This record gives sequence, C-alpha cells and structure tokens, in this order.
Amino acid sequence: MLEELFNRIVDMDEEGAVSLAKEYLEGGGDAKKLLETCRDAMGVIGQKFEKGEYFLSELILGGEIFKKIMEFTLPKIKGGEEKKLGRIVLGTVREDVHNIGKDIFKVFAEASGFEVIDIGIDTPEEKFVEAVKEHRPDIVGMSCLITAGVASMKRTVDALKEAGLREGIKIIVGGGRVDEGVKQYAGADAWADDAAKGVRLCKELMGIEG
Repeated sequence: MLEELFNRIVDMDEEGAVSLAKEYLEGGGDAKKLLETCRDAMGVIGQKFEKGEYFLSELILGGEIFKKIMEFTLPKIKGGEEKKLGRIVLGTVREDVHNIGKDIFKVFAEASGFEVIDIGIDTPEEKFVEAVKEHRPDIVGMSCLITAGVASMKRTVDALKEAGLREGIKIIVGGGRVDEGVKQYAGADAWADDAAKGVRLCKELMGIEG
C-alpha cells in the first residue's frame, strides 16, 4: 500500500494519494512509515523538477498533497518524537512581498525533515535577528524575487554579524534575483534558484548526505 501511495504522490494523483493515506492509517498503519514514504516521494518530485521533468505547477501540487496528508498524519506521531535534521529560520526580506517560492521551499524542507520557522514576507533585518536569537537555528533562509531585495539580504547578513550571531549559523539565499554574485555580495554561504536545490544545499550545509 505504501508503494502505491508513493507512486500516486509522484504521479500527482492528489485525491487518490490522500484517500489511500487515510485508508492506510485507519487500517492501523504506521504513521512514521507513512511520513517516510511521503518524504521519499517529495524527494523524487524535487529531483524531477531539477532535471526539468516537472515544472513549478507540479512542485506546488506536490506540496499541497504533502500538506494535506501531514495534517492527519503528524498528530499520530506521538509527542514530537520525530528527530529533525535541523532548524531553519525562513523569511522573504524587506521590500519584497512574494511568498510562493518561500512557501514551496518550506514544504520541501519540512518534507525532508527540517523544522522551519517561517517569519513571513517583507521581513525587516531586526526581525531576522530576533528570530535567530529566539530560535537558535542551524540555517537562515532568505528569499527575494525583486532587485530591491538583494540589498535587503546584505543588510540582514550585516545585522546578524553586528549582533554577533553570524558565526554560529549557515545562510542560504534564494529566489528569482539570486545567483552566485548575489551570494557573494550578501555574504551568504549558499544560493538556490529553486526549492528542491535549496533543500539539497541545506542538507549539504548541515553535512547530511542524500
């Protein structure tokens, strides 16, 4: 049944995947195994996107399927026993109100096993600093889709340095205006122009294989 579920998620059969997941759990299935199957399927969707076999619409739909299944699966995993790969503070930087890329990245990061604290859009530097102080993440993710956001990324990294918080974290920047030059300019550790690549790089920053 889990193999069939895996295939339905990868094939974008939203209705079939959700109903099969419910049927599996109602029949006494293991919620953790279900979660692992969903994560494996999301990994394949991400790989297909990176290869150009899937497009943004498939990424969004894959994320929706995952979220729907997680709504009734996560409560059955007792008391947050599930071990996280690491913690990410994520936000779209000041002057940018785009959230699609950020939201897709969040779903894929959570599907891979990261805990994600989403601090929203048009996020000022000081809010990033406060979130890092409060949540002590391993990684800070910044998104922007407009040129003005590039300067905001640099100001945010500078603010984290001034607060003495830069050394203990990795910073990844992402979005339509981001490239190697922006990474260097902002002072980040990695950059990505799509969610699947971003999650893979976060794992690399954490020293996690696969």
